[in-house]
Amino acid sequence: MTAASLSEGTFATVKRGLSLSPELRPGLAGTIALAIVQMAGRIAVPIAVQQGIDNGISAPGGPDLGFVAVVVVLTAVALLFSTTAGYLMTRRLFTVSETALGALRSRTFRHIHDLSMLHQQSERRGSMVSRVTSDIDQISQFLQTSGVQLLLSSGQLLVSTVVMFAYSWQLALVVLVAFSPAVIVIRLFQKRLGAVYGAVRERTGVMLGAVAESVVGATVIRAYGVSGRTEERLDTSIDRLRSSQQTALRTSVTSFSSGELGAGLALAAVVVVGTLLGLHGGLSVGKLTAFLFLVTLFIQPVQIATDVLNDAQNAVAGWRRVLDVLDIAPDVADPDDQGVVLPVGPLSVTFRDVSFHYPGGPTVLSDVDLTIPAKMKVAVVGETGSGKTTFAKLLTRLMDPAAGSVLLGDTPLDTVRFSSLRARVVMVPQDGFLFDATIAENVRFAAPGLSSAEIEDALSELGLADWAAGLPAGIDTPVGERGEALSVGERQLVALVRAYVADPDLLVLDEATSAVDPATEVRLQRALDLVTRGRTTVAIAHRLSTAQAADEVIVVDAGRVVQRGPHAELVRQEGSIYAKLYASWLEQTR
Repeated sequence: MTAASLSEGTFATVKRGLSLSPELRPGLAGTIALAIVQMAGRIAVPIAVQQGIDNGISAPGGPDLGFVAVVVVLTAVALLFSTTAGYLMTRRLFTVSETALGALRSRTFRHIHDLSMLHQQSERRGSMVSRVTSDIDQISQFLQTSGVQLLLSSGQLLVSTVVMFAYSWQLALVVLVAFSPAVIVIRLFQKRLGAVYGAVRERTGVMLGAVAESVVGATVIRAYGVSGRTEERLDTSIDRLRSSQQTALRTSVTSFSSGELGAGLALAAVVVVGTLLGLHGGLSVGKLTAFLFLVTLFIQPVQIATDVLNDAQNAVAGWRRVLDVLDIAPDVADPDDQGVVLPVGPLSVTFRDVSFHYPGGPTVLSDVDLTIPAKMKVAVVGETGSGKTTFAKLLTRLMDPAAGSVLLGDTPLDTVRFSSLRARVVMVPQDGFLFDATIAENVRFAAPGLSSAEIEDALSELGLADWAAGLPAGIDTPVGERGEALSVGERQLVALVRAYVADPDLLVLDEATSAVDPATEVRLQRALDLVTRGRTTVAIAHRLSTAQAADEVIVVDAGRVVQRGPHAELVRQEGSIYAKLYASWLEQTR
């Protein structure tokens, strides 16, 4: 990639990033106007110096202190206006940028949330989180600091160059020639900076993922005594991030040093050439002095160009990572306004020649062709890896089949609006995930308007009132992050209550009672009779007590439906897969 192509890529990234943040546009003209006022105040000083020396101190009739006083007052007023404009501009920019980037952060999070389970499982969690956090933080830092400097420095560079040419075109050319090597070096380093800061953003995501995983998996790490290996992994990710940051800093320091060298050469050349011009009467003392001020104003943008470029490349690298996520088209897309709403009433389920395989993996489900009538309780059983959980994910459209179609009633699942689907179909996952809140608040995720009394009524209906009463604060007991203040079985109980109050027409239970002790299972099984009454229920069953209570059992083996029928009928089929599963389960429960 050439420097030119990188520049075009950077410009295209910024252009696309700005198009995704329309909140940056309001008041932009006013912000630029304030920047111009602030910039004009900086130019006022060298002009005042030139006028004060040539027409005040060195006036033909002797020093004109009155004129000097007027120049000082006017300059003070100009600086006051400049400072005020700078304050207002920075305040506006901070407010607008935070609003815009807050919206971008929300937009990125929603898009990540809309991506399929397949994509989310293929990405590091820390990398995903860093897109919404640190990557957008880099953009924010650039817009609020380096972006302001870039805006002001660009104007300052232009105006100071124009004024220098107005005072002495010869000295202006000297300054430009002296700085040309530095500009060329900085331009060449732009490509390198883009690459190294891209690596920094990437390795930041890897490090965050390693840290998050180590914190979440602390119990397992301690249980297996692998703290040393975990620390080694963390140290490796941290060291790689440090190494990439050092490479970026070395690159930026080299670029900065070239700017410093150019500044020294320019000042030295101006002093020498300016003195020679002054001796021959081609330049007044005031103009030479003012020119030195102008050179300083010219030098500042070039000197800070490296720092600004560093932040800009870091921000652009972050912007690219955010855009990379936003460019991923959800493979399980919400048809939204083009979609349909599920008809009112109980839902039947139909799988028509459904097959599925994970990317790069073997087929998990093959030619599944079945119908589950409305209001039927079905248990899906099979050995680990047989395709049971995949069946549940396809049914709830967490994933789409590779071939065939899934229908709810007579409606193809991929044509149903997500708002309708999620309101009518509820899945209770195996891990019973809970949010870091109280039990009551977790239940309200399914029905926000529920009162505490209504939640307690729901617990009573499910036979769980005594369990809740035994908790430290009843339904107001905090569950901790990911529900870790509760046992695995208790988390599943809360997840079932949450599903119950959602009142779905299709309830999918993915091993939802697998971690409950036998006594609780008996109580919970009675509650499930109430939960499933009047609605279609598909239970992915590990404990075959669930299959015993179902109207029908579907047996999956190696991705295919191999048996189907009532428990009593299937268990009588000697030598069948289900009979073997049931016998094995009975042996384990004795």
